[in-house]
Amino acid sequence: MTTATYDRFRERLETYFDRTAAKAWEQLTSDAPVSGIRATVRAGRTEMRDTLLSWLPSDMRGLRLLDAGCGTGALAVEAAQRGAEVVAIDVAGSLVALARKRAPAGLAIDWRIGDMLDPALGQFDHVVAMDSLIHYQRLDIVRAVTRLAAIARGSVVFTFAPQTPLLMAMLGVGRLFPRGDKSPAILPVRDRVLRSLIDEAMPHARIGRDRRISASFYTSHALEVMTG
Repeated sequence: MTTATYDRFRERLETYFDRTAAKAWEQLTSDAPVSGIRATVRAGRTEMRDTLLSWLPSDMRGLRLLDAGCGTGALAVEAAQRGAEVVAIDVAGSLVALARKRAPAGLAIDWRIGDMLDPALGQFDHVVAMDSLIHYQRLDIVRAVTRLAAIARGSVVFTFAPQTPLLMAMLGVGRLFPRGDKSPAILPVRDRVLRSLIDEAMPHARIGRDRRISASFYTSHALEVMTG
């Protein structure tokens, strides 16, 4: 069962990506020229995606992966090219449609529109949630990771927005930018607090690797939770 705050924030994301920023995100996740602000976000996201992929097996034949909040599908495609059977889900139908259109033919990717916490998705070897939890409150993040860990035999790797002076300053400055360069509200979380909450909620899991990426207007922190 999800919480009222999780459901509310998820609905805001759906509205933003499907009604406000579909074209902007199509451009951001392509090779098309973008503004300086978006260029730093693009570079940061690429580095983060490469990091999360490096934490997954290089040979994923016979493995099942959930891309929880798949966006335009770059990570799902890479995992499928390694041989994984991928379920790629996002709340924003416009992004899933673009991902399906861009994906090479013949890959084992099940594109879905919906909630990444849907229990009907089944069991997986690995779960990845890249920048899909950064818009949620810390307790909702922990509940979501706990739910994802329950269906992951090996690991859950996810990102959150770290509460640092630099990021807080950038978020403040970001309110001055034109509407086209804005994204839904990011809710920063203290790394130490989040780790403590995860340890408390999942005593049988173990926090593994972590990495923080700061690329000007992109700041995100990755954590690996070992479930197997």
